[in-house]
Amino acid sequence: MRLLSIFLLAAIGTFIIDQGIKDIFVDGYDWQSECISLELHYNRGVAFSMFAFLGPYLKWIQAVLIIGIIIYLFASGIIKQYALALGLLIGGAIGNLYDRFVHEGVVDYIYWHCWFDYPVFNYADIMVIIAVGWIAIDTILEQKRENNN
Repeated sequence: MRLLSIFLLAAIGTFIIDQGIKDIFVDGYDWQSECISLELHYNRGVAFSMFAFLGPYLKWIQAVLIIGIIIYLFASGIIKQYALALGLLIGGAIGNLYDRFVHEGVVDYIYWHCWFDYPVFNYADIMVIIAVGWIAIDTILEQKRENNN
């Protein structure tokens, strides 16, 4: 029950923070600097605008994938090992999926343009990256511990 609460709080908290920040940009906030601009963009695809050609089908494909991942997390028991990280990941994924239904594209707003142009991203993307990195590093360290025993 405790791990389920951690998972749900992380997922819901990530979603609420993500949508709150996005609302600021949808309402017109804009800030420019030499290296980073905070400006509204809509990504109709996924990472690097891939699969934008799927149009309105993309949101339904992602919804099915997210539901499948949630079912797998609970069925496999992996949720017990990574409740917080998976809460961040699912909260970010649902935040971006919600955008697709409400705004017809993911609301992105962080644009790094110093030395090179990096794709525009958002808070949900950051939470997904942190979660995946956390799980990857923990998995590698676990394998090293097992190999040393």
